[in-house]
Parts: sequence; structure tokens; C-alpha cells
Amino acid sequence: MKAGSINVWNICPLFKGLGYASMVIVFYCNTYYIMVLAWGFYYLVKSFTTTLPWATCGHTWNTPDCVEIFRHEDCANATLANLTCDQLADRRSPVIEFWENKVLRLSGGLEAPGALNWEVTLRLLACWVLVYFCVWKGVKSTGKVVYFTATFPYVVLVVLLVRGALLPGALDGIIYYLKPDWSKLASPQVWIDAGTQIFFSYAIGLGALTALGSYNRFNNNCYKDAIILALINSGTSFFAGFVVFSILGFMATEQGVHISKVAESGPGLAFIAYPRAVTLMPVAPLWAALFFFMLLLLGLDSQFVGVEGFITGLLDLLPASYYFRFQREISVALCCALCFVIDLSMVTDGGMYVFQLFDYYSASGTTLLWQAFWECVVIAWVYGADRFMDDVACMIGYRPCPWMKWCWSFFTPLVCMGIFIFNTVYYKPLVYNNTYVYPWWGEAVGWGFALSSMLCVPLHLLGRLLRAKGTVAEVSSPRPVSRTPSHPPVGSRHDLQSALPLLPPAAAAGTDRRARSLWACPEPLGQLGRGVYGRRVGPPGPRSGGGGGGGEACP
Repeated sequence: MKAGSINVWNICPLFKGLGYASMVIVFYCNTYYIMVLAWGFYYLVKSFTTTLPWATCGHTWNTPDCVEIFRHEDCANATLANLTCDQLADRRSPVIEFWENKVLRLSGGLEAPGALNWEVTLRLLACWVLVYFCVWKGVKSTGKVVYFTATFPYVVLVVLLVRGALLPGALDGIIYYLKPDWSKLASPQVWIDAGTQIFFSYAIGLGALTALGSYNRFNNNCYKDAIILALINSGTSFFAGFVVFSILGFMATEQGVHISKVAESGPGLAFIAYPRAVTLMPVAPLWAALFFFMLLLLGLDSQFVGVEGFITGLLDLLPASYYFRFQREISVALCCALCFVIDLSMVTDGGMYVFQLFDYYSASGTTLLWQAFWECVVIAWVYGADRFMDDVACMIGYRPCPWMKWCWSFFTPLVCMGIFIFNTVYYKPLVYNNTYVYPWWGEAVGWGFALSSMLCVPLHLLGRLLRAKGTVAEVSSPRPVSRTPSHPPVGSRHDLQSALPLLPPAAAAGTDRRARSLWACPEPLGQLGRGVYGRRVGPPGPRSGGGGGGGEACP
């Protein structure tokens, strides 16, 4: 089945709301995530100078409380510039003031949006234009761009790691990074944060991977791709940790504090901690430019995937009879324009409060865990795990490891629901920077973001049951996936090649009976929870594993 995040759920139409939910989530992500690119682009431009603007005080955006150097050892020496330690506690770093007063122009709260920051707005517009021209022609154009945007950051990471490792205190930072604090495992918040991060990092539940996968050849080994993707993703994160904590160790040494005092997360790491670190290095503008260029490339990669996933799902909804010239180009332009208009609320003086609402609620652990839980339940228990394993076998020629079926059926849904319950029980209202508490109506807007995707599943299910004719069993019966690559879905626009090259040469020539059977298997038995064929797909011979019927390959 070559389909995007919505039509892929035609295998079980009763739960097609999962596709709509993923579209809502990925739209929210596309809308607010690009702000990270806009801020990174702003910092990148400001890095091309002899003295970094966030390294010193005395600028128009600085306050009288700005102080360039502040060490705790200075406080131990009683005074610094005739100030007491209590007075020093009220002092502010020029890095923080540049971020809050110049970039964000932070207002008093969500209720005080203020005016547009035109400097950031222009960077935001430039980012959307760049995304548009990289995505408008589809995966062919995006794939060429990704060759550079996905590989060059590794070069920058290596350069930054070498530089960071040579700084004093780098070893302390790396030891802090590698030494586990086992007591943290007892904290529910740690599990919530870890679950949220891993689902967001792997784009699980967003529908973007489904959309990209729809452009593959029918016999592409998606099983191997999934394993490679997981290893590269986790390996990159682990490697990047050495880069980050070597710099944080250097910062802690320079400021005379414990490393936990300088460690930040989220936007604070990229726009406060690291900019502060580079001000302490020789040739600071060079390292700042390298870092923010890498940040821009990594952000563009994520944005490409999100926009492509949304557009693919959107075009799938249009009937083939509605096709018109430049359909994709116009759709991408409208999507980018709509997201840009919404983003204008995030480049005002109160824009950071809006950004935090999107980040905390729209694509939070709550929504992603809910989405992943239902996807596992539908695939494993409604469509049938064995049936799905047979679908994969028909594509790649062998059944995946049984461990995958156990994960889909038991382990993953239990973990998702467990963390989801923890997240609900230990829910804390959104607070920005540990000081600003959102008003009740702001929190209500945030929950509106979350529920707009979560309710897609039950509302679509209820609506389909009310409109359907026949019994509940007939309505909820899953539809088997067509295993004939020469018969793609009607109106499919995912095929990058004609149907014939998809077939093995012998099968296309009609001379290899076994090859033909692999690509066009018998009709399904229609038994829920059993293999979709009367006999297994794959190499000849018996196959182990419950719930699937006989043990021979298709004849």
C-alpha cells in the first residue's frame, strides 16, 4: 500500500482517525518547530563579527544589572566592584539579556503580545522560503538537499568535539555525562521526559515516516531500514552528548561552579548555555558560526520531513479527478504560508509564551504516547500482528524477528500507556522559566491543542459506527493490504516508477512461478488475528510462531 499517514489506515477504516491525528500533530510541529531555525539563523548572522554581541554589556538592550563576568569565587572574596553577594545575585549575564531582550523582546506574559520583532520575522520568512524550495518538487528535490544537510553536521560535530576536548574542564563534563545517577530512575518525571524524547526524536506517531516510506519500492527492506535508522539516531545523540558536555564542563570550570548549575535543556541549551560557552573561547565568532550553522542544517532536516509528511497526507485526500497542474507546488505554498501566518504570533514580544504552549501541549508526550499506544493496539490486535508480519514478509521475502511482534502486541503499548498514566497523574501546569505561571485561559488553549489530535481517534470511530450500515463486527473488520505491487491505490501519487520495474525480472517475464507467488499471494482468509494467507509467505519450509495458519510459502 503506497499511501500517506491517513490513507494507510484504510487497512482498518474504523481507526482512520489515527491518520487525522498524526496530521494534526505534524502540522503543529511544522508550525512551531521552525522558530528554532529562525532563532538559529538570527544568531548565525550575528556571529559574523569580531566581537559577539552577547559577549559584552553596554548595548541598547542591556540593563543596568548586566555584568559580563560573574564567578562564585568572586563572591567568596566578599565584593566585586563594591557589591555584596546578595546584590550580585540580582545581576544578569549579557547572554541572557541578549536572548530575552534582543531576540525575544520578552514581555510580561501571554496577555501582553506586543509588537512584531521584524528582525526575527525576516529570518523566519527566509526559513520558510528555503523550506518551500527544498520540498516543492517532492522527495527527489528534498533527497538531494538532505545529502548535504544530513552529513555536514557530522563534520561540525567532530570539529566541535576536538575543540571541546582540548578545553580545561572538558574531562569533568564528559565524566558527568557518562556517570549515571541511579536515584533518578525512581522519579516518574525522568521516565516521562525519556519517553517523550524518544518518540519525538524518532518521529513516531507523526506520520512523517509513513509518508516517506510510501515513496520506496515495493520490495524495499523497510525492516532493515528501521534498525539502521534507530542505530544512527541513538548513536548520533550519544556522540553529540560528548560535544555538549565537554563544553559544559569547560563552562563549569571557568565559572567555578558545579556542572549541574550550567546544564540547560531545550532552547536554553542552544541559545544560552552554548553562546555563553563560546564567549569564553579564543576566536569565539568562528565557533559560534559553526555551531549555529549546524543547528540550522539539523533543523532544516527535521522541517523537511515534517512538511513532506503533511503534504503527502494532504494530497492523498484529494481524489484523482481533482488533479491539476502544479497541484503539489500550490499545496506546499499554501501550507507554508498558513504556518508562517500562525508563526507571526511567536515573533511578537510575547511570542515565547505562545511557542511554549505549542511545545508543551501540541506535540507533547501526552499526545505522542496516546498516538503510539493506539497504533500498536490497532496493528497488533485489530488488524492482527501475524497478518502484519505476513505483509512485511510479502515485501521483503522473510518475516521479521518475533521480538517485533511481541513489542507491537505487549511491550510497547504497555510502556506507552504506563508513561501516559504517569504523565497524567503527575501533570504540572506550564510554567515558563520557573517564574511565569500561565493564566487559566492560556492553559485551556494548550489543552485544546492536545485534545484536537487525541480526540480524532474516538470521534472518527464513533462517527463511522453511527454512519455505517451493518453490524459492528462487519464495520470493524480490517481490510487486507493488496500485496500486488502492480496494483497501487487508485489515484496514488507516490509511485516514482512504473509498476513493472517493481517486479523481479523473472516474475515480470512470467517465467518464475515462485517469484510470482511472492508478489501476488492468494486471497486472505478474512480471519481476524490469523495470518492473512492460508499459508505463510517466505522461503519454502515450515515457519514457527503462533496465530498464522500453515507453514508453507505461497505456491
